Amino acid sequence: SSAFYSSLYSDNRYRTGDKIKKVAEDLTSVTLVSEETDGSVGDESEAAVLTGKQLATGIFLTKDIVNSPHNVMNSLSLADTAKRIAAESNGRIKCTILGKKECEKRGMGSYLAVARGSETEPQFIHLTYTPPNPSNSDKKVAIVGKGLLFDTGGYNIKTAMMELMKFDCGGAAAVLGAARATAATQPDGVEAHFIVAACENMINEKAMVPSDILTASNGKTIEVVNTDAEGRLTLADALVFADKEVGCEACIELSTLTGACMVALGKQMAGVWTSNDELAKELESISKDTGDKSWRMPLENAYNDQLESMVADIKNCGTRWGGSITAALFLQHFMDKKKPFAHIDIAGPVWNDKTGATGYGAKLVAEWVRRQGLAKKED
Repeated sequence: SSAFYSSLYSDNRYRTGDKIKKVAEDLTSVTLVSEETDGSVGDESEAAVLTGKQLATGIFLTKDIVNSPHNVMNSLSLADTAKRIAAESNGRIKCTILGKKECEKRGMGSYLAVARGSETEPQFIHLTYTPPNPSNSDKKVAIVGKGLLFDTGGYNIKTAMMELMKFDCGGAAAVLGAARATAATQPDGVEAHFIVAACENMINEKAMVPSDILTASNGKTIEVVNTDAEGRLTLADALVFADKEVGCEACIELSTLTGACMVALGKQMAGVWTSNDELAKELESISKDTGDKSWRMPLENAYNDQLESMVADIKNCGTRWGGSITAALFLQHFMDKKKPFAHIDIAGPVWNDKTGATGYGAKLVAEWVRRQGLAKKED
């Protein structure tokens, strides 16, 4: 059902005249025929169709965000989108936006350093979903999305693909799309926190430079050896927020983090890094059920040697060898190691060169949230 509705998507926001593409313009009705019964569709199937339609609203939003050019979609625009999700959620979602001063009070030096080069103030987005029948036993989970609305690479400026760097907010788009879908489907047994540290990685006289030493909100110091490894810097403080301030029991994070993951897995599959076997199996099952393809990757602790710094606790980037693995290892330093946590690199499947944004991740996240509630009921 969600696949059918998603196929009706067409982004005509920036087209005019005969350039406007209309999908299924003359379609007036769709007939569902069940192969397992006498052909009639029962209440259960009707409910499934409705759920698919609700999921599609999240997928549409994810596509709209990723497709939007930076002169339309910056961190302020994304914050406004988050507010609208909450306003349209029938009270299921609360939206909190932390500005620069609130982030400074929390010591988010890693995230704020990336935002320094932009004309737009950083916007730390926190959406909280509360189920229809809240209980003290509800499982508290966090979903973090990388929210770089545009990435020039900073002073380590990109020499290729910069025209596509509007999709560097793909993780945030998936998270917000999933928040919209979750508000519509209203799963019970789970309290979900959708978190995005939104900003841009730009160049000006205030922007961070290689050799800067940053201090994240957990006190860990970071030597910047490459300003184009900025996404993990924003995620560091977002993960600490999810861990310490939200107090999540489990967390997944989605980001267009490395080109190395695209080299390894191509453009139709995301990479999953986690030390928790149960979470890995759960995400594998969800990936198969939703069609958001993924593959578990090695989390080789020996590669932490690449992140050792002579002047700080850690470097923000290793060598070119195993770059997607060292990026995942970097993130491990900002989440309680006892908590189930997975990093999902969606750099490949977030974009299709022929059709644009794919909407990847919205279904995967929404289904993960739903299953957390189901698991809590079984407990």
